[in-house]
This record gives sequence, C-alpha cells and structure tokens, in this order.
Amino acid sequence: MDKEKGLELILDFGSDGKKLLPVVTQDYKTKDVLILSFVNREAFQRTLETGYATYWSRSRNELWTKGLTSGDMLRIVEIRVNCEQNSLLYLVEMEGRGACHVKDDCGNPMKSCYYRRLTGDGLEFV
Repeated sequence: MDKEKGLELILDFGSDGKKLLPVVTQDYKTKDVLILSFVNREAFQRTLETGYATYWSRSRNELWTKGLTSGDMLRIVEIRVNCEQNSLLYLVEMEGRGACHVKDDCGNPMKSCYYRRLTGDGLEFV
C-alpha cells in the first residue's frame, strides 16, 4: 500500500474513527476558499452518502451538515485527497446565498468565511 502514489483511499481517522482531518472547502467554479473545517469518519461517510458537505463541529461536539438549518447547502462536486492522505479538499456548488454563518448588514450570509484581509494596522473587508 503506497499512500502517496497508490490509488487506494487510506485516510487515518484513528482506531475509534474520531480523529479529525482538516477539510478546505472551495467553490467549484470560482475556486474561492469558503470554509476550513474538520471531519471524522462519521462526517466523511455522511458527506459521501448524501452528496452534501458534512463536518464535525468542534465547538458543538456534533455532526454539522452545512446549510441544514439555513438552507445554504454545499453540494459536493468533487473530493480531493492530499499526498499524505491526511487532509481533504471539497469542491462544492453553493445552494443558497453564502457559506459563512456571519451575516452582512442586510442579513445575508457572507459568501466565504474569508471576507477580511490583513492590512498594516488591522483588518478590512474584501
């Protein structure tokens, strides 16, 4: 078994399935980074079964299917695995208004969680 050059999926979620792997979620068309989250084995399996991005919420300690409450779902188009098979890239189509839980002044979700950039003396909106 060759993790780096082989074609077998060998993700390491630990013996109990609870080890978390980072997932970068990107808009399939624009390639904008939307979210950085984590999955355990259960969240990854749910993503594969439903076709929608499901993560493990570290703050709530539970499965979290993005948009299940808000309606702003992230439909999986493609999943990529890095060279060491210890992180994932979800390429998604947004089904809704945005991917972030933070709302703008009009009450709409921010498209991406990365809506600010670092400046010399702080942050500014992009």
